[in-house]
Amino acid sequence: MPAFARAMDRLGTETAFEVLARAKALEAQGREIVHLEIGEPDFDTPKNIVEAGKRALDDGYTHYGPSAGLPAFRQLLAEHVTASRGIPYQASNIVVTPGAKPIMFYMMMAVLDSGDEALYPNPGFPIYESVIRYLDAKPVALPLRQENQFRLDLDDLRKKLSSKTKLLILNSPHNPTGGMLPPEDIAKIADILTDYPQVWVLSDEIYSRILYEGKHVSIATFGSLRDRTVILDGFSKIYAMTGWRLGYGVMPEALATHVARLATNCNSCTASFVQMAGMEALKGPQDAAETMRQEFLRRRDHLVKGLGRIPGIRCLLPQGAFYVFPDFRELGLPTREVATRLLDDFGVAALSGTAFGEHGDGHIRFSYANSIENLDKALNRIDDFVRALAHR
Repeated sequence: MPAFARAMDRLGTETAFEVLARAKALEAQGREIVHLEIGEPDFDTPKNIVEAGKRALDDGYTHYGPSAGLPAFRQLLAEHVTASRGIPYQASNIVVTPGAKPIMFYMMMAVLDSGDEALYPNPGFPIYESVIRYLDAKPVALPLRQENQFRLDLDDLRKKLSSKTKLLILNSPHNPTGGMLPPEDIAKIADILTDYPQVWVLSDEIYSRILYEGKHVSIATFGSLRDRTVILDGFSKIYAMTGWRLGYGVMPEALATHVARLATNCNSCTASFVQMAGMEALKGPQDAAETMRQEFLRRRDHLVKGLGRIPGIRCLLPQGAFYVFPDFRELGLPTREVATRLLDDFGVAALSGTAFGEHGDGHIRFSYANSIENLDKALNRIDDFVRALAHR
């Protein structure tokens, strides 16, 4: 067999899908597994959105569209972002993609050269570091620590910014910790970046509408940062549309031109009928999205309270998204072993914190996108696991 490109050795993966496959294999053997590994709402896509997708198919939205997205959808997205972030955007600032991940990939391809430095949160969504490495840029980790409520250490940020820095990635609300950057931190980050005009910002705001405390603030609202910030957002989380694959980026028009050209070269365009469903998601009633957020809040409180009753586990209260990131270090086991044993021996699928970077060591990520009944099953099994360790 001919050799593969060396760049493939630098490309990582997303462990959640690997754990899901292992969990499904155990279920095929007759095991009952509680799925807390995958970052996907357990709700159906709201009916009005599904019906809009069906109508679009019947109305002939089954052909190619512009690479950057349907003009009417881009205009609607621009109006939505203008209203939600409080700063003006036009359709020309919007690029629609099949899911939000392509915005990460295309944006980084458009701004990073070999040897450039890119700062990213660690623990953090694993695709950040994966794409940075794939592009032969240098990933520079910004550790998020429990003792700092999983906020960025601003002194650490100052030390790591340099003339080589080309990109800063922010994610708030944050995956995997559920933490948020408070407005005062974002303002300070924006102030710090005034001394580094060459730095682009990728602001991953995919969970911006799944908040339980405080108000979401985008760094794009601060001064000139709008002109070098890409806002990443999409429909998967708040509208339970993961399988529809619909995301978008908000960016300066000059960058949008490059990102759209990359889309042309890679995926041509986003499915037109899916974009029509996305229009209905934004224009239609929002009660289903709010009901889902309220249920996530109920589950968050239930799960955090339950974990707090188990000896040796410490869990902060997340402010957004639908994950908890409890500390298992008192148990004295390697984090990956904890995750493996929870699945293999106790039927709870979860992710080792190390799946999100070295600074996730000692933690396990549980998604509470599951029913209270199943969360209780998981809590009982986690308690059994901890008790079994105590009596070994």
